[in-house]
Amino acid sequence: MPKGGRRRRQLPVWQESILLVVVAVLLAVVVKTFFVQAFYIPSGSMEPSMLVDDKILVQKVSYWGGDVRRGDIVVFDDPGGWLGPEDSQPAGNVLQRGLEKVGLLPSGGHLIKRVVGVGGDHVTCCTDSRLTVNGRTIQEPYVLDPTATKDTRFDVVVPKGSLWVMGDNRGNSLASPQHITDPGRGFIRESSVVGKAWLRVWPLKRAGFVDGTDAFADVKKP
Repeated sequence: MPKGGRRRRQLPVWQESILLVVVAVLLAVVVKTFFVQAFYIPSGSMEPSMLVDDKILVQKVSYWGGDVRRGDIVVFDDPGGWLGPEDSQPAGNVLQRGLEKVGLLPSGGHLIKRVVGVGGDHVTCCTDSRLTVNGRTIQEPYVLDPTATKDTRFDVVVPKGSLWVMGDNRGNSLASPQHITDPGRGFIRESSVVGKAWLRVWPLKRAGFVDGTDAFADVKKP
């Protein structure tokens, strides 16, 4: 210790422990709010890209500028009535709800779908069981059963600031086309998007980055 210096007073162990917990929680909240959040897949609507009970991380950095793109797999807040009562129930106990709030447990109560139309796009279905976006017929290799859309019919222009979304399991997905008669006409607000599916963390045998797609690469702006 330097001459004339004073010895630094240390906190008791219990106070240091509380301080560390508080700092860890604050960091978790910051990470969840601005960077990454954990979710789980509640249904088979995104098969084969996502399976039931997959645990994923959703990154938010890509959307700091609000640039949601066609082909992105996004997690978003329920626009109203898309989730059933069993899917929209909160976590079973206070501890789980608290851990979800700070991002230390995967969250439920959201939906995950693929964006097939952004603001201004003219999206129609179906030509030989395929989507058409701004006059381009889309090849979608990620779809579980391409023929599942053979009886699906819609012709929409996506409003500015909105998105048109569908599940990859077209035969078992309640998405924009199935809500076209709702007050929101099946569109979701771009501002309701939490983030973009980024990393699958569970199960370990399927862990890895969520693949992107170039299916919409040739689509021109309207």
